[in-house]
Amino acid sequence: MKYNVTYVQFDFDDGDFDDPITFEEQVQITNDHLGVWEAADEDDLIEEVTTASGWCIKKIDYEIQLK
Repeated sequence: MKYNVTYVQFDFDDGDFDDPITFEEQVQITNDHLGVWEAADEDDLIEEVTTASGWCIKKIDYEIQLK
């Protein structure tokens, strides 16, 4: 099934980093993970986006693509 991710909020506060990422980097990471994803179900979608980004998701909005 295809999902169009329209909004994603990552948990950029999660973790202990010597050099935290900048706001601009956060925006770029977020924008890079919007768009159409293929996944078996919602749980798989969350796993796919989390794995690809390297960040845990706080919130995600998406639309199911029927075509």
